[in-house]
Amino acid sequence: MKTAIRRTFGPASDRYYRLAFNIFGAVSLIPALALALLLPDQRLYAVPFPWSLLLLAIQVLALLGLAAALLQTGARKFLGFQQLFEPQGGKGELVTAGLYRWVRHPLYVAGMIFLWATPLMTRNLFALYLGLTAYLIIGAKYEERKLLSEYGSSYSRYREQTPMFIPGLKGLKRQ
Repeated sequence: MKTAIRRTFGPASDRYYRLAFNIFGAVSLIPALALALLLPDQRLYAVPFPWSLLLLAIQVLALLGLAAALLQTGARKFLGFQQLFEPQGGKGELVTAGLYRWVRHPLYVAGMIFLWATPLMTRNLFALYLGLTAYLIIGAKYEERKLLSEYGSSYSRYREQTPMFIPGLKGLKRQ
């Protein structure tokens, strides 16, 4: 899609692409969220107190991890605002420290942990979470290709040393 937009509008469109992508992603998520809330639903499970507090604490930790990873990569760049003002800013530095030392996609991992640590699960939430998890996994595969083309051998070495989603998982590092 990015290539088609670039062909149509020229290289100057790169500065708007990330922000437009994020806005499109947020807006296109609204119907799925609405369906999860409005369709008839049925509870699958509810984790009782005090164990539900443990899951809520895990969700808070996931949000903190998400924030930490976002700060590491640069929130302005991730959201697309930096590109508006610095379109020729280049690819930036490959981040391999902090949370990125343990997994290649800490933002996605934190998001999935947040979703699946929900203490009350319904059919609609389960379907929504499955879809969001699939989206994150597929998105990570596409992001891997992009990062490999941007950073070349540096990313290839990083990919060989660092698992995609599960820290410490041996043998499945290059997914």
